Amino acid sequence: MESPFGSTLLVIGPESLLAGRAVTELIAAGLAQRPEAAVNRIPAGELTVGGLTEATGGSLFADASVVVVEELPELPTDVADALVLLATDPGPDLALVLVHPGGVKGKALLDRLRKAGVRSADFPSLKAWELPQFVIAEARRAGGRMEKPTAEVLVNAVGTDLNALASAVRQLIDDGEDQLLTEAAVRRYFGGRAEVRSYEIATDALAGQTGSALEKLRWALATGVGPPQVTAALAANLRELGKYLDARDDGLRDAQIAQRIGVPPWKLKSLGPLSRQWQAAGVARAIGAVARADAQVKGASSDAGFALEQMVLTIIGCRGRN
Repeated sequence: MESPFGSTLLVIGPESLLAGRAVTELIAAGLAQRPEAAVNRIPAGELTVGGLTEATGGSLFADASVVVVEELPELPTDVADALVLLATDPGPDLALVLVHPGGVKGKALLDRLRKAGVRSADFPSLKAWELPQFVIAEARRAGGRMEKPTAEVLVNAVGTDLNALASAVRQLIDDGEDQLLTEAAVRRYFGGRAEVRSYEIATDALAGQTGSALEKLRWALATGVGPPQVTAALAANLRELGKYLDARDDGLRDAQIAQRIGVPPWKLKSLGPLSRQWQAAGVARAIGAVARADAQVKGASSDAGFALEQMVLTIIGCRGRN
């Protein structure tokens, strides 16, 4: 692998799992070549020109450094010139990584960096039809094997969030006795009444079915479904709904809408009626509730079940025409 020192990598895209892996691999490559290198991960919003110089200039104990600037759209405007200059000429002892989640915010800075010739790695959202191949690749990455029909069953059971899918593959491999993952194993772990699938909770919550959503949530937690799988399913369903709300008034045919928002055409049959119960502002508030719950179940709260119940109730309260 080419040395990461003396270069800048621009990591772009909303697929946080894949983008995060690219960052981790670059850090590992840097430390493999120069074990003494200092590693700094810095939120862009906290940077100043002086802070950037200090963070990228090595330390008393290490001449080399690997610096990851995260959340690039939050970079203060007065630091942009210094960052672009550094990115184009980082020097032989610096491996610089700039992470941007994609989208419109911060696009002017992205354009400047690209125009300056900064190398980039793009991780756009995977389309619905690409997910089974992602699952197959995850199984291979973890030392297992999976055929496409099995991968499709897993996607249907777990949903579209890559973190949840990767976690599901890992669980199947860790708990299985054979490297070949089967449909029977997928159904045993992620299907049926005994282990309510996370997307069913999401479906009920978005439809305003309070009693059913809470019952399925409690049953799911009692039978071993991980809280992050629940938040991932809610986030994925809300993102699809938000994209549908944006696309439905553009005069497109169903197939075109499905392609734009990245879902199979059959899913529009549920998104259409559901969209009449929601407005964009409500979807945004609901996504915020999911983000808070996700942070809570990953360590910010000691009671994941209570956090998820509050999330479901908040989401249901975001429905309506106001």
